[in-house]
Amino acid sequence: MPTFQFRLATLLRLREAARDERRNLLAEALRAEELVVRRIAELDGELAALRAQRLHAARPGETVDVDSLNDTARYEMILKLERQSADQQRQVVAAEAEKRREALVAADREVRVLERLRETQLERHRQEEDRREFQRLDELAVIRHQPREVV
Repeated sequence: MPTFQFRLATLLRLREAARDERRNLLAEALRAEELVVRRIAELDGELAALRAQRLHAARPGETVDVDSLNDTARYEMILKLERQSADQQRQVVAAEAEKRREALVAADREVRVLERLRETQLERHRQEEDRREFQRLDELAVIRHQPREVV
Protein backbone atom coordinates (compact mmCIF):
# COMPACT_ATOMS: atom_id res chain seq x y z
CA MET A 1 0.00 0.00 0.00
CA PRO A 2 1.43 3.37 -0.94
CA THR A 3 1.59 5.88 1.89
CA PHE A 4 -0.40 9.08 1.71
CA GLN A 5 1.49 12.06 0.28
CA PHE A 6 -0.13 15.47 0.54
CA ARG A 7 1.03 17.23 -2.60
CA LEU A 8 0.59 20.69 -1.07
CA ALA A 9 2.61 19.91 2.07
CA THR A 10 5.26 22.48 1.18
CA LEU A 11 2.64 25.17 0.66
CA LEU A 12 1.05 24.21 3.98
CA ARG A 13 4.41 24.55 5.75
CA LEU A 14 4.96 27.95 4.11
CA ARG A 15 1.54 29.17 5.18
CA GLU A 16 2.08 27.87 8.71
CA ALA A 17 5.39 29.75 8.85
CA ALA A 18 3.67 32.92 7.59
CA ARG A 19 0.94 32.48 10.21
CA ASP A 20 3.52 32.03 12.96
CA GLU A 21 5.36 35.14 11.79
CA ARG A 22 2.13 37.14 11.85
CA ARG A 23 1.42 35.80 15.34
CA ASN A 24 4.84 37.08 16.47
CA LEU A 25 4.23 40.47 14.85
CA LEU A 26 0.89 40.75 16.63
CA ALA A 27 2.53 39.87 19.94
CA GLU A 28 5.10 42.64 19.38
CA ALA A 29 2.35 45.16 18.64
CA LEU A 30 0.43 44.13 21.76
CA ARG A 31 3.58 44.50 23.88
CA ALA A 32 4.15 47.98 22.41
CA GLU A 33 0.56 48.91 23.15
CA GLU A 34 0.94 47.68 26.73
CA LEU A 35 4.06 49.83 27.19
CA VAL A 36 2.23 52.92 25.94
CA VAL A 37 -0.74 52.19 28.21
CA ARG A 38 1.62 51.85 31.18
CA ARG A 39 3.28 55.17 30.31
CA ILE A 40 -0.15 56.83 30.13
CA ALA A 41 -0.98 55.44 33.57
CA GLU A 42 2.32 56.79 34.92
CA LEU A 43 1.60 60.22 33.45
CA ASP A 44 -1.90 60.21 34.91
CA GLY A 45 -0.42 59.36 38.30
CA GLU A 46 2.11 62.20 38.06
CA LEU A 47 -0.60 64.64 36.99
CA ALA A 48 -2.79 63.65 39.93
CA ALA A 49 0.14 64.05 42.33
CA LEU A 50 0.92 67.50 40.89
CA ARG A 51 -2.67 68.63 41.24
CA ALA A 52 -2.73 67.47 44.86
CA GLN A 53 0.57 69.23 45.51
CA ARG A 54 -0.71 72.45 43.91
CA LEU A 55 -3.93 72.36 45.96
CA HIS A 56 -1.94 71.80 49.12
CA ALA A 57 0.45 74.68 48.34
CA ALA A 58 -2.41 77.06 47.55
CA ARG A 59 -4.34 76.45 50.78
CA PRO A 60 -5.47 79.54 52.67
CA GLY A 61 -3.26 80.48 55.56
CA GLU A 62 -0.10 79.07 53.97
CA THR A 63 2.65 81.18 52.50
CA VAL A 64 2.33 80.96 48.78
CA ASP A 65 5.51 80.33 46.82
CA VAL A 66 4.56 81.80 43.46
CA ASP A 67 7.71 80.55 41.73
CA SER A 68 7.01 77.02 42.91
CA LEU A 69 3.39 77.27 41.71
CA ASN A 70 4.55 78.53 38.32
CA ASP A 71 7.11 75.72 38.03
CA THR A 72 4.44 73.19 38.95
CA ALA A 73 2.03 74.67 36.41
CA ARG A 74 4.68 74.51 33.66
CA TYR A 75 5.57 70.93 34.56
CA GLU A 76 1.87 70.04 34.56
CA MET A 77 1.53 71.54 31.07
CA ILE A 78 4.50 69.47 29.87
CA LEU A 79 2.97 66.32 31.38
CA LYS A 80 -0.38 67.07 29.73
CA LEU A 81 1.32 67.44 26.34
CA GLU A 82 3.25 64.23 26.90
CA ARG A 83 0.02 62.52 27.94
CA GLN A 84 -1.70 63.74 24.78
CA SER A 85 1.21 62.53 22.66
CA ALA A 86 1.19 59.13 24.40
CA ASP A 87 -2.56 58.83 23.80
CA GLN A 88 -2.05 59.50 20.08
CA GLN A 89 0.73 56.94 20.04
CA ARG A 90 -1.56 54.43 21.74
CA GLN A 91 -4.17 54.97 19.04
CA VAL A 92 -1.58 54.39 16.29
CA VAL A 93 -0.24 51.27 18.00
CA ALA A 94 -3.76 49.96 18.60
CA ALA A 95 -4.62 50.44 14.92
CA GLU A 96 -1.43 48.60 13.92
CA ALA A 97 -2.25 45.79 16.35
CA GLU A 98 -5.71 45.48 14.81
CA LYS A 99 -4.23 45.30 11.30
CA ARG A 100 -1.85 42.60 12.48
CA ARG A 101 -4.70 40.74 14.16
CA GLU A 102 -6.65 40.76 10.90
CA ALA A 103 -3.57 39.52 9.01
CA LEU A 104 -3.20 36.70 11.53
CA VAL A 105 -6.86 35.72 11.13
CA ALA A 106 -6.42 35.64 7.33
CA ALA A 107 -3.23 33.58 7.59
CA ASP A 108 -4.89 31.17 10.01
CA ARG A 109 -7.82 30.80 7.63
CA GLU A 110 -5.42 29.93 4.78
CA VAL A 111 -3.77 27.26 6.93
CA ARG A 112 -7.12 25.78 7.96
CA VAL A 113 -8.23 25.57 4.32
CA LEU A 114 -5.13 23.54 3.45
CA GLU A 115 -5.50 21.38 6.56
CA ARG A 116 -9.11 20.58 5.64
CA LEU A 117 -7.99 19.76 2.10
CA ARG A 118 -5.28 17.47 3.49
CA GLU A 119 -7.79 15.73 5.77
CA THR A 120 -10.23 15.29 2.88
CA GLN A 121 -7.52 13.84 0.65
CA LEU A 122 -6.29 11.58 3.46
CA GLU A 123 -9.81 10.27 4.00
CA ARG A 124 -10.17 9.58 0.26
CA HIS A 125 -6.81 7.81 0.30
CA ARG A 126 -7.93 5.64 3.20
CA GLN A 127 -11.21 4.82 1.49
CA GLU A 128 -9.36 3.89 -1.70
CA GLU A 129 -6.95 1.70 0.27
CA ASP A 130 -9.88 0.04 2.04
CA ARG A 131 -11.58 -0.55 -1.32
CA ARG A 132 -8.42 -2.12 -2.73
CA GLU A 133 -7.99 -4.26 0.36
CA PHE A 134 -11.60 -5.49 0.15
CA GLN A 135 -11.14 -6.18 -3.56
CA ARG A 136 -7.99 -8.18 -2.83
CA LEU A 137 -9.74 -10.11 -0.08
CA ASP A 138 -12.68 -10.83 -2.40
CA GLU A 139 -10.29 -12.16 -5.05
CA LEU A 140 -8.61 -14.37 -2.47
CA ALA A 141 -11.98 -15.67 -1.30
CA VAL A 142 -13.01 -16.46 -4.87
CA ILE A 143 -9.73 -18.27 -5.52
CA ARG A 144 -10.03 -20.18 -2.29
CA HIS A 145 -13.56 -21.35 -2.90
CA GLN A 146 -13.11 -22.34 -6.53
CA PRO A 147 -13.43 -26.05 -7.04
CA ARG A 148 -10.08 -27.64 -7.57
CA GLU A 149 -9.44 -29.78 -10.54
CA VAL A 150 -8.46 -33.28 -9.80
CA VAL A 151 -5.60 -34.53 -11.93
